Amino acid sequence: MDQMNGGELGRLAVIGGGALGLSMVRGLLEARVFGPDEITVADPDPARRAAAAEIPGLSVFSDNREAAGQADTVLLAVKPNVVLGVLAEIASVLSRDKLVISVAAGVELEMLEAGVPQGTPVIRAMLNIANQVRESATAISAGRWAGASQIAVAEAIFRAVGRVVRLPEALLHAVTGLSGSGPAYALLVLEALADGGVTAGLPRQVAEELAAQTLLGAARLVLETGQPPAVLRTMVMSPAGTTAAGLQVLESRGVRGAVWEAVTQAARRSQELAQSARAAAFRPSTRPENK
Repeated sequence: MDQMNGGELGRLAVIGGGALGLSMVRGLLEARVFGPDEITVADPDPARRAAAAEIPGLSVFSDNREAAGQADTVLLAVKPNVVLGVLAEIASVLSRDKLVISVAAGVELEMLEAGVPQGTPVIRAMLNIANQVRESATAISAGRWAGASQIAVAEAIFRAVGRVVRLPEALLHAVTGLSGSGPAYALLVLEALADGGVTAGLPRQVAEELAAQTLLGAARLVLETGQPPAVLRTMVMSPAGTTAAGLQVLESRGVRGAVWEAVTQAARRSQELAQSARAAAFRPSTRPENK
C-alpha cells in the first residue's frame, strides 16, 4: 500500500509515556506519519508526562480517558499487567469508530476484545527494542472487528519504526521467541565478536564498532538482496580460508543449535505466560464485561 500520513490517519493517543511509548512517538514524528498536533500522550506519572512534554507540540494528559476520547486510534504502550485496567478506564469512550492497538506481550486478542465495547476494532502488535532507532521487526494480528482500513493504519504506524509483517495471532509466540527476544541474542553475538577482536589485538571501541557494523551489514545483505543467509554465507567462505576455519569452530561448539533452541524455548515461554494471563483475566470474578 502507499504510505499513509497523519492527515489520513486522524488523531493518535499513546497511553503510556515510558520508553516504549515515547520512542514510538519520536519515530512517528521523524517519519512524518503524524504531526505533533495529531498526537496526545497520557500517563499518570508526573515525570513521564514531563518527558513527553519536552517533545514540542504534543498534548500531554494525566487522564487516559480524556486522551482516548480525543483520538481516532489508541495505542496502548503500557505493561501487560495493567492493560486490562487501562481498557476499563477508557472503555466508555471507545466505539466501532476507534481503533485500539496493543503492544503488550502475552495479552491476547480475546482478552483485549473482552475489555472493549462490542465491535471495537483491536489489533495486537509484537515489536522489539530496535523501534528506538526505527529498525524494529514488528508483527501485527487483527482482531475479529478490525478490517482492512484499520490494518492499514496499524501498518503505517509500525512501518514508521521498522519493518512490519501481518500474521495470525497463533504465530505471535514464535515472533516473540525470534524477533521479540532476538535483539538480546544478536547483542550477545556482537559482544562475543568484539571480545574476539580485542583478544586478537583491537582496541575495545574499535572492536565493538566493527562488530556492530558487521552484523548490520550482514542483515542488510539478506533484506536488500533477497538471498537466503546460507547462500550469502558461501560467498564469504573460500576453501580452507579464514572464514571456513572460524565457522568450523562455531559448528563444533553447537552455536547454530544453541540459537535455534533459544528461539524455540522463548516461544514456549511466551505461550506459558499467555496461558497464565488468560486464566487470570477470565476468572469469573475478574473478567470485564463488554459494554
